[in-house]
Amino acid sequence: MKIQSVIAAIVLGGVFAAPAFAQTAAPAAASGAAMNSQQSKMKTCNTQAADKKGDDRKAFMKQCLSAAGAPAPKMSQQDRMKACNAQAADKKGDDRKAFMKTCLSTKS
Repeated sequence: MKIQSVIAAIVLGGVFAAPAFAQTAAPAAASGAAMNSQQSKMKTCNTQAADKKGDDRKAFMKQCLSAAGAPAPKMSQQDRMKACNAQAADKKGDDRKAFMKTCLSTKS
């Protein structure tokens, strides 16, 4: 009878502990996906730089690896106004006013 109680306690402990382990494993999986993205970028740049040597290769790799991470060019105030107006076409009144305020205040 004691052995059955111990086995039941272990099984129940495992059932209740499983969600805690699942939650801690999720961020690790997300960072793994980011590494795969970086690895694929490195592989692509490496393939493109196959014919380069020395400082030329080093400069090319630096430019190639940072190309995707480069910030998008900033929009002018007029372009931002056009984009925000297009997004706010279905909004009216205070809702539109609040949306326009937040949309125009973003720095992208």
